Amino acid sequence: MELMKLEIVTPNGVIFDDEVKQVTLPGSEGEFGVLAGHAAVVSLLDTGVISIELKDNKVVSVAVNGGYVKVDEEETLCMVDGAVALSGDDTNLSKAIGEAKELLEKAQSSSTTIAAAISHVESIK
Repeated sequence: MELMKLEIVTPNGVIFDDEVKQVTLPGSEGEFGVLAGHAAVVSLLDTGVISIELKDNKVVSVAVNGGYVKVDEEETLCMVDGAVALSGDDTNLSKAIGEAKELLEKAQSSSTTIAAAISHVESIK
């Protein structure tokens, strides 16, 4: 499978920068997936969870509270207001899940969107 570069940037800096197989994003009009070679698009991101399939087929999830994404054929750039990576050993994962829930609850989005994102975060356990 062809790879693409994915970069996730917050006001505090880059939290993810690597080549990936695919990414699923919480678009403002609903979730959508991106693979290498995707048509160019710019979209708003809503509160939710970005799911990233890495080169080794592992899946990493990142909770975000809004922003935008710019996609072209070779690269996907996500600029988000806040993000928490949900990966690492059990201790770090539990802490990250707590931080993600707090981040999502503070987001200014509809309560249905926030509830769905929190449910997704809790299912990662």
